[in-house]
Amino acid sequence: MTAGQETMMLNSLLLPDSVGRYFQAWNERDVSAVLAALAPDGTYTDPSTDGPLTGRTLEHYLSGFFAAFPDVTFEISSVCGGDDRLAVSWLMRGTNTGSLRPDLPPTGASIALPGVDLFQLDGDVIQSVRGFFDQKTFFEQLGLQVIVVPWALGPVKFGRATGLSSGRQTKPGAFSTTWVDVPNETQAEEVVQRSRQLFADLLQMPGFIGATFTQVGNRLATQTAWDTAESAHAMRKLAGHKEAVQRAFGGDLGTAFQTSVWEVEHQNPLWIRCSVCEKLESFETGGRSVCGEPFPEQPCYW
Repeated sequence: MTAGQETMMLNSLLLPDSVGRYFQAWNERDVSAVLAALAPDGTYTDPSTDGPLTGRTLEHYLSGFFAAFPDVTFEISSVCGGDDRLAVSWLMRGTNTGSLRPDLPPTGASIALPGVDLFQLDGDVIQSVRGFFDQKTFFEQLGLQVIVVPWALGPVKFGRATGLSSGRQTKPGAFSTTWVDVPNETQAEEVVQRSRQLFADLLQMPGFIGATFTQVGNRLATQTAWDTAESAHAMRKLAGHKEAVQRAFGGDLGTAFQTSVWEVEHQNPLWIRCSVCEKLESFETGGRSVCGEPFPEQPCYW
């Protein structure tokens, strides 16, 4: 046994029985055992829960987390406190092989994330667990971007975006736009998930060039480039599009939305910079720069 393993074992021995069962349940990815380690009205919270969780809400959270990290384990680093309060430092390890949330596919990355749990005890019964860890480090270890911006700054709003490209180098002849305002983040995630489900269908559609999907504040929008306006109108035949429309008109998805199709009136040349003479030139005048150097590969218009 290594010195590190001996230290971890000694730290585990310092845990009250209920806290020991709690960490064993996490290491075995046993949702029922985690819940049983808490008092009937016991709560759990961490930086990702947006407040304390209990009962069925906590059960749903645990099931999703264990699906995202089916091999997750916690190594006890230190234990301090006593009586009704306890602080336990840990190192969480695991591999992200499942979706952490509907709009976040697995990255396949492994994490080694330090953190600490603060326990409120009543005898040997856990009343509450407050977990703390660095969210920025967590997402970066998953290989995800962490961009910190305010929701709004005066008249300027900030958000997120996703791009989808067919790889075709065709110049767009038309664009379709769709936006929907949603009342809460739950509906925003539903719209994002429905958009992702359309990706495969869009890539198979004749005339599809590319699309961008954005969320700024409570508005989600899609801008799609097509060969022609007729190509854009064909999107209405997609099953996923029909389901989304039915969900809006026959249900409660969104508080407002609007769609449109725009035909291109005028397009300037595609300008590209020569890597040798650094002159900005029209790609459409030929395959070489005025200095004789071949242009780099043509970027997609959209």
